[in-house]
Amino acid sequence: MTQTVFALVIAATVSVTALCSVAHAADPQPYRVEIASVGNGDMDTTLKATSDLQSLRGTAPVSPFGLIARARSDVDRLKTALESYGYYQGGVAIRINGLMVTNPGLGDALTALPASTDARVQISFTLGPLYHVGRVDIDGEVPEAIRNSLGLKSGQPAVAAVVLEGGARMLTALQEQGYAFAAVDPPVAYESADAPVLDLRFHVVMGSKVNIGELRIEGLKRVRESLLRERLLLHTGQPYSSSAIERARRDLLALGVFSQVSLSIGSAVDDSGGVPITFKVRERLRHTFSAGAAFSSDLGGSGTVKWSDRNVFGGAQQFSISASVLNLGGSDTTGVGYDGTATYLMPDFLHRDQTLQFAVSALKQSLQAYDQTARTTSVTLTRKISSIWTVSVGGSTTDEQVIQNAATRFYTLFALPLTVAYDSTNLGSPLEDPRHGIRASVNLTPTLALGHPDAKFLISRVNVATYFDFNRLLPTDPGRTVLALRGLAGIAEGAGELSLPPDQRFYGGGSGTIRGYQYQSVGPRFQPGTPAAGLPIGGTAITAGSLELRQRFGTNWGAAFFVDAGQVSGSLEAVPDQFSIGVGAGMRYYTPIGPIRFDIAVPTKRQDSAQDKFEFYIGLGQSF
Repeated sequence: MTQTVFALVIAATVSVTALCSVAHAADPQPYRVEIASVGNGDMDTTLKATSDLQSLRGTAPVSPFGLIARARSDVDRLKTALESYGYYQGGVAIRINGLMVTNPGLGDALTALPASTDARVQISFTLGPLYHVGRVDIDGEVPEAIRNSLGLKSGQPAVAAVVLEGGARMLTALQEQGYAFAAVDPPVAYESADAPVLDLRFHVVMGSKVNIGELRIEGLKRVRESLLRERLLLHTGQPYSSSAIERARRDLLALGVFSQVSLSIGSAVDDSGGVPITFKVRERLRHTFSAGAAFSSDLGGSGTVKWSDRNVFGGAQQFSISASVLNLGGSDTTGVGYDGTATYLMPDFLHRDQTLQFAVSALKQSLQAYDQTARTTSVTLTRKISSIWTVSVGGSTTDEQVIQNAATRFYTLFALPLTVAYDSTNLGSPLEDPRHGIRASVNLTPTLALGHPDAKFLISRVNVATYFDFNRLLPTDPGRTVLALRGLAGIAEGAGELSLPPDQRFYGGGSGTIRGYQYQSVGPRFQPGTPAAGLPIGGTAITAGSLELRQRFGTNWGAAFFVDAGQVSGSLEAVPDQFSIGVGAGMRYYTPIGPIRFDIAVPTKRQDSAQDKFEFYIGLGQSF
């Protein structure tokens, strides 16, 4: 009896000791992951993103046995990923410190590792044959045009995402033709017995054609429903169209007063014989306050605060006040300046997609080229002709004092600007990263300047920027590698160089034209013997262009490499020896509201000993 009790005590002591040892070994097990390439960049990226071993390594520590469980789970996850690319006989092998995850001795091997020693996880793949699509059958009476929308052909790789997208396209085509209650079931796949081929069968139910039924709007608080009713181009009784419904949703969202506009589509026809559509809106906060900052080595730092009322009287009217402090340091400034603006915007003024804006502003800037203090009042009528074309016309009055070459001049300017703009980038904000399409604008500003001397002149300016995504040519994801090109040309007609007010002349240099050169430093200069000897005069014409390669890395980081060139003179004729060229590179950090830009650029030729050897720029959004 005593020996039995003593044996049990010894056994219990050994068990406790073993448990303590296991508990000590069960501390988080560090490990590193090596994922073999399958020879396809897109697949490699997907497999890496699918692996929990990879994605959770730094955020979710695990014990040795937890690591084994995670690896076993990854086998199934990664096999599913291979199947999604058409490799249905693929295999996944995961080894930890050389042992397969199915090895019963792996747990003991991991617990025996010294503390803080990384376990080596190796993931390899056997692809097997790539499966292809065989026959594609559709059950149900479906028009030929809608059948073709499936877009699947015999012989193409049986990639799961492509097959499912085909069914989604067919459903969209049916709904676009008025079949609101159509259904396209996920395809059933039949594997061939003698070849890596999958025959597909889609079951389709069309239902009946229907119209748009009652339109309802839910969630309004301050915004007037009458405004939305007048704005909607969707009406009860018109043929059902999924794209027309989506356009109406985006149209309401574009008013700027809603943070969310969602759709609820009825599951049966209503009393009107159509499908009821409900727009569920969530109004944004009425008042907003924001702040921003920027820096460049030529213009120094700047800071801006802005307060806005997004919905003044319930009709989406917008009132905002912004105040900026400018020229905090910088090689091309001579003092601190300011810029204050108040704007009031009335949407859908007298016509849908027509906006009337009133603005008053006060500006003071002290630059090497000139010192300016100005007060401006303007009114602008903007009409959105289509999703890509916009026209605006307006009038402005400016009273200003400009000091240049030790002479003080007072001007009153009356301008009638006209702008035609084209934008096919399909972006909601100019701060977003453009990846394709074209942005272009033509601006004509006839101006009467009362001052010393009086002058009448027409300023014309053309800007064009285009973007090319290399995913059209290379096996890269959209937006990873983008080539951006920009060109601008401007000319002032009707007045000579010195009869134009200094702030109306063209200047080159800086982030907006030729990076690497100081702001406004490119162009004619005052001759020796004058008070402003060597400082910029400005010109009556400008031509400039930029080429920029933008490359993203990972999720948030990217880089840019660019070349800018241009000239400022008395005409648009190119004079090679007057061209200034700047080259540079920069980093990008991508945020939900746009990329933060860090650029450094150098001039290829220094105009004089005072010319900076390089320029540095920090801002929000791409350079163009």
